[in-house]
Amino acid sequence: METYILYTILLILGIVGTYSIIPLFKNLLVDSNVVRPNYKGDMIPVSMGIVFLPMVVINSAIIAVSTTNFENLLYLFMYIFGMISMFFAGILDDIVGNRDVSGLKGHFKSLLKGSLTTGGFKALFGGFIGIVISLGVSKSMGDLIINTLIIALSTNLMNLLDLRPGRAIKVYLIIMVSIFITLTGFTKVLPLLILPNVLAYFGYDLKAKAMMGDTGSNVLGISIGILFVLGYSLKVRLLWLAFLIFIHILTEKYSLTKIIEKNKVLNFIDKLGR
Repeated sequence: METYILYTILLILGIVGTYSIIPLFKNLLVDSNVVRPNYKGDMIPVSMGIVFLPMVVINSAIIAVSTTNFENLLYLFMYIFGMISMFFAGILDDIVGNRDVSGLKGHFKSLLKGSLTTGGFKALFGGFIGIVISLGVSKSMGDLIINTLIIALSTNLMNLLDLRPGRAIKVYLIIMVSIFITLTGFTKVLPLLILPNVLAYFGYDLKAKAMMGDTGSNVLGISIGILFVLGYSLKVRLLWLAFLIFIHILTEKYSLTKIIEKNKVLNFIDKLGR
């Protein structure tokens, strides 16, 4: 199959398929009382990131039948494995999570005291998922550590941003489009497993009609992390890791929302479309 034809099919199916199932999942979550107040206090369905999953699976099947290269299939299944794993960790946190503890530091402090939070489980689980994926592509112990940290911290990145309607997805789209443009080889097709699905859902999140929750934000984060591990040189990966460490340290000490509100440009972008 010609590359541009494959890309077009994945893009159209991802957008149309996801957009068509959003009302079904939204009603399912409301009927099941999986709702939460947003930043304005309005009760809206959470865990709407679940709508990303169906077309990830369907489009993965299309990619799988379009290649017979073993390494390509390995990368494809690594990508699917990472995203589906974080779907379930995220939905667990959304549904039964305790909001009294926040931040990686807070969750690990609770764990050291003998109390496991869903956030703590999610962080540990994401770390182990990062190790499993990194073992398949790393060439040395140092490479393994770098790749694992990239996947784990990227997974949490979108969670840090998902505090206002559309904020996390805006950042995600900027990062993911940049990744799609700069990737080469087989990995270039992988963003199209999730990017069209996010585009279809974006309006609901932006207008605060639904929250994707950790079910969605963790999946978006790990989708970025895995692509960095699979598709980029050590120099690029180290630069991305340095940024991830910086943003995690920053958000442990300061409110990201307050930082954005004090910057005219960032605040304008943050509120754009609401």
